[in-house]
Amino acid sequence: MSLASKSSALKARGEALKKVRTFFEERAVLEVDTPLLSKYAPIDVHIDLFEVHFSENEKGYLHSSPEYGMKKLLANDSGDIYQLSHVFRKDEIGRLHRPEFTMIEWYRTETTFEAFIEENLALLSLFLGPLPYEIVPYKEAFARYGNKYPSDDPNITWGCAVEPHLGNEKITIITDYPKEQAALAQTKWVDGVEVAERFEFYYQGIELGNGYHELTDPVEQKNRLLQANQERIALGKPPLPYDEELIAALEKGLPDCYGIALGFDRLFMLQQKHSSL
Repeated sequence: MSLASKSSALKARGEALKKVRTFFEERAVLEVDTPLLSKYAPIDVHIDLFEVHFSENEKGYLHSSPEYGMKKLLANDSGDIYQLSHVFRKDEIGRLHRPEFTMIEWYRTETTFEAFIEENLALLSLFLGPLPYEIVPYKEAFARYGNKYPSDDPNITWGCAVEPHLGNEKITIITDYPKEQAALAQTKWVDGVEVAERFEFYYQGIELGNGYHELTDPVEQKNRLLQANQERIALGKPPLPYDEELIAALEKGLPDCYGIALGFDRLFMLQQKHSSL
């Protein structure tokens, strides 16, 4: 890339960040800045973290998401908040992955699923322009495309057979994930089946954002974190210390809210019509 091209890309990125901040300012969503380093680890079965040694006897982690820190603020009556945060994930390198990337994470209280979806479509339009969209339950997406790559592991089938077909010519919003994939989301019953109130945005086969109707039950949240650690151990990965402060925040009272993490770099890549990060 030439010096002129680098300068142009730098200016375009700066303008995109400015538009995101303006978007939230116009909607009375407060920008916050939570720590990148923590002695507690965001626990995810499939996400590995960078360890950092604070001292000879104390270690912590670079966060993979600002979610825990932001939920502590929500429990302390912050109101609606967003963050443009650098996040870190070990061993994630590829066309759509970098070990360090920029995330847009935000939370809206006193809203509905429909209203939150509309707000996020407006946010995506800053990068993609106005686009039609469809809402497709996870089970339906699997039925449409899953037979193209049968596997005993549904995650492999999803990644190889389903994802490439999502968001072609329109934004696809996947909903009603299996309850086993609820993570930090609430669950509900649909046609006699318990599903996660989780949703993901896809465009051109690329996952752009992962959102939840946020779980507020501290007991259930602690159990899920402990279960995730057991699954990590079964995969030969080290267990991670769960965030006692997060559980305390939920015990204090997390307001009913929806939240989402969006990949800024992927959105900017699509806006600039690049093929990789």
